[in-house]
Amino acid sequence: MTQLRQRMLSDLQLKGMSERSQQIYIRQVRMLAEYYEKSPDLLTIDDIRNYFLHLKNVKNYSRTALKISYYGLRFFYTVTLNWDLNSFHFFKLPREKKLPVVLNKKEVRKILSLIRLQCYRTCLTVIYTCGLRLQEAINIKVGDIDSERMVIHIKKSKGNYHRYVPLPMVTLNLMREYWKAHRNPEWVFPSPGRGSKKGDKTIAIKPIDRGCLQSAMHEAVKESGIKKKASVHTLRHSYATHLLEAGINLRVIQEYLGHASIKTTVVYTHLTVKSSKNGVKAVNRLARDL
Repeated sequence: MTQLRQRMLSDLQLKGMSERSQQIYIRQVRMLAEYYEKSPDLLTIDDIRNYFLHLKNVKNYSRTALKISYYGLRFFYTVTLNWDLNSFHFFKLPREKKLPVVLNKKEVRKILSLIRLQCYRTCLTVIYTCGLRLQEAINIKVGDIDSERMVIHIKKSKGNYHRYVPLPMVTLNLMREYWKAHRNPEWVFPSPGRGSKKGDKTIAIKPIDRGCLQSAMHEAVKESGIKKKASVHTLRHSYATHLLEAGINLRVIQEYLGHASIKTTVVYTHLTVKSSKNGVKAVNRLARDL
C-alpha cells in the first residue's frame, strides 16, 4: 500500500466512513490514476475536469456513478491533499427524479422461488421481509438476532447508524434452518471457501460475496419473465411500499429502513397503488359533495 493511499485510508477512518465506503472512495482515486497513468497528487484541477467530461460524455456514467466518483475524488483532494473545496465547484450533478422500481407481492414470491441455492434464497428473503440493504444483510452475525424480542440489530448500516428491525417468525425459521447447514459461530451467511482451519473443519471468517447474491437475483428475475429492471435493492423498495400500502405510518417505515431524513422515505408515497386508488376515491367524493 502506497503512503498516499494509507493517508487517505486513515482520513476516511477518522471521518467515520464505513469499510464499504472506504473501499469505494479509494477505488475512485485508483481509477483516476490509472486513466492518466500517473500519481493522483501530480494532477491538476483541469485534469480532473477533463476526467469528469470523459466519464460523462464518453463512458456515459449514470448520475449515481458520477456522484460516487465526484465525492470520492473530492474527499481525496480536499481532505487528504488539503485542496480548497471551491476547486470542486466546477461540477454539478444532473438532477434526476426517477422513481425506484417496485415489485408486487406475487412477483416477489415468484423471484424468490426461483433462487435455487438455500444461502441466496434465505438472504434475499431476509432483505425483503426486513427491508435491509444488501450490505446490511450479508453482515448479519449470529449475535445480532434477538429471537425473544423478534428483532435484528443492524450494525453495519449506511452512515454507521444502528437500528433494530422487526424479524418475522417465518424469516427467523428460514435463517435457523439455513444456519443448521453450516453452524458458523459468527456469520449467519458465511462465505464458502473463505475460512480458517479448526480441527478437521474449515470455519468461514467472512460473509458471502455481494456479487454472487446480485448475480443470483439477476438470473432469477431473468428466468421469471418479469420485465421490470429489478435488483437486490428492489426488494427493499418493495418492502417499504408494501408496508405503506398496509397502512403503516411513514415515520415507522423511516425507522425500519434507517433513513436519516423523512424526505427519503416520502418517495414511497408515489409508489403505492392503494394510496392512489384512495386518492381517486377521495377526489370523487369531493366532487359529489359540490
